[in-house]
Amino acid sequence: MDVKAEHIKPYDAERAKTEQVREMFDSIAPAYDWMNRAMTFGIDKLWRRKAVRIVAGAQPDRIIDIATGTGDLAIALARSIRRADVTGIDLSKEMVAIGRRKVAESGLEDRVTLMTADCLAMPFDNASADAVTVAYGVRNFEHLDKGYAEMLRVLRPGGMLCVVELSTPVNPLVRPLYKLYTKFIIPAVGRLVSKDNRAYTYLPESIAAVPQGDDMLRLIREAGFTDTTFRRLTFGVCTIYTARRPE
Repeated sequence: MDVKAEHIKPYDAERAKTEQVREMFDSIAPAYDWMNRAMTFGIDKLWRRKAVRIVAGAQPDRIIDIATGTGDLAIALARSIRRADVTGIDLSKEMVAIGRRKVAESGLEDRVTLMTADCLAMPFDNASADAVTVAYGVRNFEHLDKGYAEMLRVLRPGGMLCVVELSTPVNPLVRPLYKLYTKFIIPAVGRLVSKDNRAYTYLPESIAAVPQGDDMLRLIREAGFTDTTFRRLTFGVCTIYTARRPE
């Protein structure tokens, strides 16, 4: 029987996932950017650029970046789409604090705002965004269906959703190597760098449990989106999902 991503929690089975995810990212915030680069050998930058190009094609004026973390995607969107104002939200105040420093260093404080907020109850009006993005975050949602419902709510009719998420390769040659890397190497390095014994064990578990490919598209459509597509990148290690709110 498949285990839903909502049931995979960073620390224990008793407490709510949202509380534990906030605690985990507060804990690993200082090491987060370095670990992202190290785990993906820097390829995460290429995945992010691909997502930015996709969103830029929609010519949005206002973008909400969910699970913004330290603001990498929010900053990249603002740099590439000069007409857009970007608001990034994240559960972790420590991640947001680092992200705000990066925004200031980038000179984008007039167009990028980062704030702490819950993606399942966003502090935005209905139909207030032209695009919603979320990178490497949906597997951390306590209720994925509610998360997508909130994304639909804040999008204007015709607005774009772009989800970037880590995934399990389907290639039979790549899959065993990937499992070895994520199950043993990433947790070992994560423990050394972040000092959090559980965070980087949770990562591969959450990737394996999150809906992928057509299963993810089905969940997105059930929330009310249309024009759903996905594309696998780098042997399927990352997947980009896109959709639109109906006109």
